[in-house]
Amino acid sequence: MGNRRYDQRSASDRPGFVLPSPEIMTKIIQGNDTDLLVNQAEDFGKELANRKLTTNQIRAFFGQVKQIELSVNRENRKLEEPLDDSDRRKLILLKPKLAYQAKRHTSVKPLEQVLSSAIDLIKNRKHFVNFVDFFEAILAYHKAEGGRDQ
Repeated sequence: MGNRRYDQRSASDRPGFVLPSPEIMTKIIQGNDTDLLVNQAEDFGKELANRKLTTNQIRAFFGQVKQIELSVNRENRKLEEPLDDSDRRKLILLKPKLAYQAKRHTSVKPLEQVLSSAIDLIKNRKHFVNFVDFFEAILAYHKAEGGRDQ
């Protein structure tokens, strides 16, 4: 879409497609730029559908994120507080799982790059909420674009 700034160094192997820049990812995860979150999720979800990434491949990771979210929401703490060590550990351990799947299936590589960079930006519970919102939006746009199940 439009004239958004992207980081050319993170470009995936598909001609004409580049991943969101670190600046954009910071605004999505650490900021409250909902419009940017939705626009980027739309572009990215469509790209994943075009790459023939299956909904099941995305949901495998999404399910793990939702389990972490349940744990995070059980705690009655302020959004500015950091994630507890157990939840932080589970979140960080998604990165090697994503890397492994990206190596096995090249269509997963852009998802691995975007989610790994987003995970690195999560410093508190609010950032985690933004991450979950972004991931949900990616999945929704992927499915809306005709992302296949198998």
